[in-house]
Amino acid sequence: MPSTPASVRPAPREKVILLHGLGRTRWSFWRVEQALRHDGYAVVNHPYPSRAHPIEVLARDYLAPLMAAQGTAARLHLVTHSMGGIVLRCYLRDHPVPNLGRVVMLAPPNAGSELADRLKPTWLYRTVNGPAGQQLGTQDLPRALGPWPACRGELGIIAGDRSLNPLFSSWLPGPCDGKVTVARTRLAGMADFIVVPVSHTWLAWRPAVISQIRAFLRSGRFTRENPPPREP
Repeated sequence: MPSTPASVRPAPREKVILLHGLGRTRWSFWRVEQALRHDGYAVVNHPYPSRAHPIEVLARDYLAPLMAAQGTAARLHLVTHSMGGIVLRCYLRDHPVPNLGRVVMLAPPNAGSELADRLKPTWLYRTVNGPAGQQLGTQDLPRALGPWPACRGELGIIAGDRSLNPLFSSWLPGPCDGKVTVARTRLAGMADFIVVPVSHTWLAWRPAVISQIRAFLRSGRFTRENPPPREP
């Protein structure tokens, strides 16, 4: 793992909360956690029952106590994957975070997903993804949350455009990561945006993506040098 110069290491009390996506666990952020700890951050990587409750309940009953537990961290950053970004937006809609620093979202369905539109009526999708999965369509909760407020810290979004599921891709208009189109990850008010040739599931595992997370948390901008190779 590349070293981080002492001059750009975060202050000792800076923390990063990692918020996984629908149906995932804390282990989906294991590599990100290790990289950020190496950079000097205190990292909080707790699971939450993403398939058991609606997004509003997840924001209120799981994310809110987690945020409150961080106390007086000098700066509090967040990295989210997929639906984790929507849980965070739902929380921030009603809760100011004075010490919020930077936020990186990986493949967030910020304008919903056509894949959810297509699959929501099916028994298998409802059973596997629970009530939160029913809220991720193109006319559902993500669209109602509005733009990213300037007072909520700097937001960087990383979208993937490599799909490993030809069937799902055929249901998604335009470049996509197999779950969400690149266009629907964007959010008005974001500070920076980058597309990487990685699929939805594996975004948090790819070294090139982790490097971009580290760069944004450090500087508020992604890097455009040495584009990553496409997934096989």
